[in-house]
Parts: sequence; structure tokens; C-alpha cells
Amino acid sequence: IICIGLSAQSQQTGQYSMYMLNKYRNNSAYAGLDNSLSITGVFRSQWVGLNGNPVMQNINAHMPVYFIKGGVGLNIDNIELGAEQNTSMTLSYAYHKPMGNVGILSMGIGGGFYQKTLDGSILRTPDGLYDDDNNLIDHKDLILSEGRETGVVPVFNAGVFFQAEKFEIGASVTNLVEPKVNLNTNINFQLESHYFLTMAYNWDINNSFSLQPSIMVKSDLVETQLEISAIIKYNDNICGGLAFRGYNKNTIDAAAFLVGLKLSEKISLA
Repeated sequence: IICIGLSAQSQQTGQYSMYMLNKYRNNSAYAGLDNSLSITGVFRSQWVGLNGNPVMQNINAHMPVYFIKGGVGLNIDNIELGAEQNTSMTLSYAYHKPMGNVGILSMGIGGGFYQKTLDGSILRTPDGLYDDDNNLIDHKDLILSEGRETGVVPVFNAGVFFQAEKFEIGASVTNLVEPKVNLNTNINFQLESHYFLTMAYNWDINNSFSLQPSIMVKSDLVETQLEISAIIKYNDNICGGLAFRGYNKNTIDAAAFLVGLKLSEKISLA
């Protein structure tokens, strides 16, 4: 028993079902490819009703800057789960290289910071001391703190993206240098590189309907999963679709139903 369970592994990046509507989040090379200022906000709450359930927010903005032949962007992620809070902010630049009439090849790099916070005051240990209202007195644990501990490290990412009239493909990596977040002398977290490959195609069925299938492969070189989706748009306004998430040799994680519409010429909701 002593030799078992010395480490545990799980994904570190946030899981969002509508990746095809938020391309910049996972790939800095997409900055500016919407040909205008593009602002996206995403909210996800998982296992609603359970204490400490995962809650995630992402907001990003990017735009083309033609005199530097590319685009710039800002991405902010916040993930809260149990006693943990993980916040990151990165700035990026993408260089756009026109490929004649074929499309645009974009190469992007980004950098920023990653902050992890562990709030020991909301954790409970089997041998800890607590008052009648279950308020913390002493964890009786030499490693676990009774308060909040925070560590901050620099992070970097990179990506490439090719965009044509009907087809697009991108590849990217986050946490390039795999920094270690030290909360104290006993607790640290190793950030791992995560790799993403996305492909999408736009097929105009007729004057009213279009079909947009897409896939994403994501991996941390320990676990690899595939996501598949298809969205149908009506008059480039109302859309609906279906996605399957988490394909690997052992499981299919989930199915997701997607709906969306344009609230105005410049605002969409999904």
C-alpha cells in the first residue's frame, strides 16, 4: 500500500464545450483573424448544487493591427474548484502571412502569468480541531495551511493557424516551459504542456442553410481526447448543433447540445 498512489494526474486546462465559437482561447495565432475587434465571454458551472463545484470563466479580446502585419489579443481564465482558484492572463501577438488566393497563415506567441491559490480554511482533515459550528481551529497537518496560500509563475504559449474561405486548421501548445507553482515549502504544482489541434469546414448547403463540422484533439501526452461537433446555421443567424466530447479508448465523456442566435449585427449569444 505504501508503494501505491504516490502521485495523481488530471487535466489542468479548463473544459469548454463550445470551443468552435471561441477559437482564440486555445490558440494565440487566431488573434486578428476575425478582421475586427472580437470580444468573447464564456461561463461554465459544472455539477451545480454540490459544494465546491467547478466554476469557470473565460474572457478574451483580439483584433487585427495592420501596420504590424498581424493581430494582438488578451486572454483571461479563472477556474474555481473546491479550495483551489486558478487564474491566468496572457497577451499575444500573431503574424499574418497571406498565401495568395489560398488563405492566410498565422503564427502566434503569447506570454503572461498563472496564479494558483489554495484556501486551507475551507478544507477539513480527519484529525483536525473544529468548533461546534465546524469552524477551523487547527488542521493538525504539518503541510496544510489554515489560510490562503498563493503562487505566481510566468507562462508562455505558441500556435499556428491557417484560414481559407471554407476550411481552417490550427495547432497550439500552452505552458511551453512547464513552470512549477510553489505555494509553500511543502506544496507545489507542476504545470504541464497541453497540445491542441483543431479543424473546421464551412459548407453552404443552400442560400439559407450552412453546415459547420469541426473537431478538436487535445492532449497532455498522458491522455488524449477527441471532440467532434456539427453546427447548422439558418440565414447566418440562428444555429443549433450537437457535439461529442472526451473520446478515448475507455470512455465517451459527454454529449452537448448547442444553440445560438444573433442578438444584433455585432452581438451573438450561444
